[in-house]
Amino acid sequence: MAHSLLLVDDEPRIRRVLRLALEDEGYEIFEAANGLDALSALRREPPDVVLLDLMLPDRDGFTVCREIRRTSDVPVIMVTARTDSHDVVAGLEAGADDYVTKPLVAKELSARIRALLRRVEPGTPVQEQFVVGDLEIDVPAAEVARDGAVLPLTRTEFKLLVELASLEGRVCSREHLLSKVWGYGYFGDSRIVDVHIRRLRLKIERDPASPKHLVTARGLGYRLVS
Repeated sequence: MAHSLLLVDDEPRIRRVLRLALEDEGYEIFEAANGLDALSALRREPPDVVLLDLMLPDRDGFTVCREIRRTSDVPVIMVTARTDSHDVVAGLEAGADDYVTKPLVAKELSARIRALLRRVEPGTPVQEQFVVGDLEIDVPAAEVARDGAVLPLTRTEFKLLVELASLEGRVCSREHLLSKVWGYGYFGDSRIVDVHIRRLRLKIERDPASPKHLVTARGLGYRLVS
């Protein structure tokens, strides 16, 4: 079965070019020209991936992504003409899993989509259960619980946590996490890792400002400890 993509962009020409390129790669494409239509389409027929333009006529991509994250963990790739670091980080903080910049290169975009789809598909973990301090990680159920309450992690955040848990106590470099979690290296951006680590801390740490489990190895990367 073909994977489905929701393409959100207010420029018909860009949608047409992307539709042709991605349909040629075997994807089923749905389109939305603004944020409201995108949210309606998401509720009506949830896609496998959302390609979300930052600049939309009714509300910006940051707002749309935050609204998506209230009800869905569907993978989101933010598409932006901006290369400013603040905008990239803001998009990731809003809940995007990845980002690409315009002008888009179809082959690179397709590679990122494939990597993202591999990330959300079930793999073969080293083990099915992890206990890290007060965190209980159930890999088959894709759930993390603390004190019996399930924590609301996205699929990318969950895979990031599982990768860290599988190497508990060992330092994981940003390059390692880009390779294992995001599925790419040479065009990866380490800011993606840093932002997701911050988001993960907000959800798993009792005091994110003073983390006990997900700690930074300065200049080296991150590690998960009990």
